[in-house]
Amino acid sequence: MFTGIITDIGRIDSIEERGDLRVTIACGYDTTGLAIGASVACSGVCLTVVAKAPGQFSVDVSAETRRRTAAAQWTAGRRLNLERALKVGDELGGHIVTGHVDAVASVVSTTPEGDSRRIVFAVPHAIAPFVAPKGSIAVDGVSLTVNDVVDQADGAAYFAVNIIPHTAEWTTLGDLDAGREVNIEIDVLARYLSRMRQVA
Repeated sequence: MFTGIITDIGRIDSIEERGDLRVTIACGYDTTGLAIGASVACSGVCLTVVAKAPGQFSVDVSAETRRRTAAAQWTAGRRLNLERALKVGDELGGHIVTGHVDAVASVVSTTPEGDSRRIVFAVPHAIAPFVAPKGSIAVDGVSLTVNDVVDQADGAAYFAVNIIPHTAEWTTLGDLDAGREVNIEIDVLARYLSRMRQVA
């Protein structure tokens, strides 16, 4: 369980092709306190720490995870938003995030708006009904509030968020340009409400 409040920006140092991908990530965490088997959200993807060394940790990325996440994420040198798992008693500053990616979205446009940047994303029709104005969404693991949603003729949707300077500096969202793919997780409540409607 996570909150979507990023605590570090990591960088993929190396990738080893095995049955799965063994990805080693450089980070600013004190890895002596990072247990083998711990969960870390890596740009919105909940992964398990399988090895560690000072200033880095390794995770295994399965074929299923690669299919469901932004393909370019798993390349050497890529910067990743990192968040360690929520502990009992931690402040819930964002919203409940599971680290399970629902879809890959693409950046439609980025536009300066005051000191902030307005970013518009295109999401596929499968999750378009779950994106609502003033609702919560996680983009590459970052908890954000949806400003508005515009439905498209093909069933997809465009949604917009505003990235304040702090978020741009302390996450990878300041790097986004048109065409870039990102991992999207819809609000967990929307997921359960959808399921309840299906079986009701």
